[in-house]
Amino acid sequence: MDTKHNSSISPTIQTLFLLLLLLLFFHAAAGQESGNTNAPPPSNCSPCNTPSPPAQPQPSDFPNLKQYVAYNVIQRFKKTITCDPNNITSTWTGFAPCTYSGFFCETPPNLVNTPTIASIDFNGFRLCAPTLSGFIDGFPDLALFHANSNNFSDTIPDLSSLPFLYELDLSNNDHTGPFPAAVLPLFRLTFIDLRFNRFIGTVPPSAFNLGPNVLFLNNNLFSQPLPADLGQSPVKYLTLANNAFTGPIPLSIRNASNTLLEVLFLNNLLSGCLPYEIGFLREATVFDAGFNYITGPIPLSFGCLFNVEQLNLAGNLLYGKVPDVVCRLAEFGKLANLSLSENYFTSLGHSCWRLVKSGVLDVRRNCILGLPEQKAPAECVFFLTRCKFCPWRTHIPCNLPYMQQTVAVANDGDAKALKAAAAEAPGYKSYSALQQPDGN
Repeated sequence: MDTKHNSSISPTIQTLFLLLLLLLFFHAAAGQESGNTNAPPPSNCSPCNTPSPPAQPQPSDFPNLKQYVAYNVIQRFKKTITCDPNNITSTWTGFAPCTYSGFFCETPPNLVNTPTIASIDFNGFRLCAPTLSGFIDGFPDLALFHANSNNFSDTIPDLSSLPFLYELDLSNNDHTGPFPAAVLPLFRLTFIDLRFNRFIGTVPPSAFNLGPNVLFLNNNLFSQPLPADLGQSPVKYLTLANNAFTGPIPLSIRNASNTLLEVLFLNNLLSGCLPYEIGFLREATVFDAGFNYITGPIPLSFGCLFNVEQLNLAGNLLYGKVPDVVCRLAEFGKLANLSLSENYFTSLGHSCWRLVKSGVLDVRRNCILGLPEQKAPAECVFFLTRCKFCPWRTHIPCNLPYMQQTVAVANDGDAKALKAAAAEAPGYKSYSALQQPDGN
């Protein structure tokens, strides 16, 4: 009886099992037709269309190995730029760094047909970066670096590894700290422009003897006496204006008689007597010591400044008589402007009166009787009874041309021509340095 029961159940179970398999089969087929997202990808899909990462530039991509190295230096610096209003850095792409804006290539003196970055001119780019370290010093063949009117900060990196560097312009930036000692080993430098920054403290005496033709340190925070051997400097254009230099003008300045062309001591804290030795600056065209605390009379030696065109001693503590020999420089020399306002002069030499009328001589705010716009008598008396005594030397260390009749006649016509030429001359190199660039 048990056997018969089992045989009757078996077909039923088999039928149910077949129905279940059919249901599973149709369910799977319906899932594929409805686009089931859980379905595995086709077996014939391959990753052949997946983009590969860009290859890094190789030395073989560049004209020479030096340009490859320069490329890497530039790209690292580019990543530190925080502002670029003129979109300069957009040109710093590709395998030809010599074509980037601001970069210029030449072959170094010790190589042949190997152009590399020799000069960088960022003047007016208005780029911002926290430091130049790792950038300037990354170009071993650099000869010229100009970065006027940007927003670079931090101190100046060590530049002793740049044997060809001869021009360095970091003016009108935001550099801080002491005078950049990094420039002192650079004996080839002929142009140093650090004006309009926030350098502070002292300037090493050796900085004046590097050999530059141009040394612009104006509009910083330097404060110290001028070095005693200042006159040994070979500099031609010296601008120290708008700092806090102290002490007297060194007597050694006479030693710069063959080199110094323009010097600006304007707006410092200089003191002491006006040196007789200044009269030996026979090549100077500009001498400006205005707005300091210099005292004494004007030495007669100033009558030997035949090439001086701009002579500014305004805003000091000078006194006595304005020498006739100085005023005659407007007739027999090249003097176009003599500024003596804001002093304590009490009289004028004979030739000086003509210069007052012509506007060449400015003696406002002095103590000269008979002239308008002078100081109050009480102020003059107070100063003149307490002024510092300075030595007076009557010797004139040159031959005055108007003391010789033949020379005087010959020079009479030339004087007017020189005066006209001075009036039409372009701006002086040192005075132009006092104008802060606008960065455009």
